[in-house]
Amino acid sequence: MTFELSLDVAAPPARVFDFVADFTTTPQWYSAVKRVERVEGAGGLGTRYEVHRDLPGGAAVNDVAITSYADGDEVTFTSLSGPTPFVYRYRVQPTAGATRLVLEGTISGSGLSGPASLLAPLAERLFKRGMRDNLGTLKRLLER
Repeated sequence: MTFELSLDVAAPPARVFDFVADFTTTPQWYSAVKRVERVEGAGGLGTRYEVHRDLPGGAAVNDVAITSYADGDEVTFTSLSGPTPFVYRYRVQPTAGATRLVLEGTISGSGLSGPASLLAPLAERLFKRGMRDNLGTLKRLLER
């Protein structure tokens, strides 16, 4: 499934970018992510993370890397392993009095196993709705 979501955040572009580009902040706003550990790099291209998530089939771990990076403008996170392959590209665009955050992504439930595998098509459809909620939480955090 491919999707695009955007929202305007009443915060400076640099603040929005710095927060989103640091994947260790994800547990603060992304409901399925419980813990993130940086395992390689100091931020920027090639940095890798171990991401612990709660999925319909139980706990899951993804190895995630930054696969594109333009400081202040865009960052792409790609799962290198794990049951739900994904690519999330965040773009930050200054607007009048706010910052537009655009998320372009792809995600698949193809790696789910057992009974959860039967839910993969439904999970993909529900994902976009859940991601909108997650981005709403991110917006509230950044606007504090």
